[in-house]
Amino acid sequence: MPRQELARYLRDRRERLRPGEFGLADDDHRRTPGLRREEVAELAHMSVDYYVRLEQARGPRPSPRILDGLAGALRLAPAERSHLFRLAGTSPPPGTRAVRRVRPHVAGMLHRLPDTGAVVTDAAYDIVACNPLARALMSDGPGGESNLARRRFLGEGRTTSSSGNEEFGRIAVARLRRSAQRYPRDAALAALLAELHAGSEEFRQLWEERPVHAPGHRAKTLDHPTAGRLRLNCDVLLVPEEDQEVVLITADAGSSTARSFHRLAAHTAQTAAETAGHTGPDRPSARRNTRGAAGVRGAG
Repeated sequence: MPRQELARYLRDRRERLRPGEFGLADDDHRRTPGLRREEVAELAHMSVDYYVRLEQARGPRPSPRILDGLAGALRLAPAERSHLFRLAGTSPPPGTRAVRRVRPHVAGMLHRLPDTGAVVTDAAYDIVACNPLARALMSDGPGGESNLARRRFLGEGRTTSSSGNEEFGRIAVARLRRSAQRYPRDAALAALLAELHAGSEEFRQLWEERPVHAPGHRAKTLDHPTAGRLRLNCDVLLVPEEDQEVVLITADAGSSTARSFHRLAAHTAQTAAETAGHTGPDRPSARRNTRGAAGVRGAG
């Protein structure tokens, strides 16, 4: 255990905290920034002496319970919490469940990419956010299946065919196996895996093969019901704190697919504008149009 690094990390995080956020007096009598050591010890439910020894690089290896208490007291983000456990020479215990909400700034980014399809999935392959172009590429409405693993293995909600289906099957199983190890107490994830095992022989076989895959770049073709054959580039960006992935779907500049993207993006923008302008209570026909356009509008 690198005691000096652990001690430095604890001091740094303690000094960044503002006493007022904890209901403590934030006055001129404090000689150092942040919380006092005894205040952190109290918040972490541990003795002051033990905490002082940790900050002085003299303490024994802290247990997972102590580390969890320190992570809570210091208000560490998930990535910071994991780093604390690693510094203490201990593997972080698995999370309770996958994060199924998207950060606001990530969701906002999706809608600043009008000519790029963007989808955010959680550790169980639920779509937690997507922009209008991505929804149009998936070619079904908001009532369609929102889990990509169910789409792939159970054929639910998917109305397009893709050259990357076989490859994505292995990618999906590799990610779901990792998620099952990280979130063994996630009831929704366990239910999904049971459903996939029961409903797909292909999934069962791939699960036994234990595929390994790292997120990266993929190229594939997609047969879209209205836009025709599209050649897509798919690149994955990670949101490690939430264990989520952002898939960016683009087309080569100047290609026929890029022109199709532009038409789809223009159509979705026009439909969204028309829907927004025809939602008054005295426009019953507009309400019918709103339902019809929702498949193109859908966002996370």
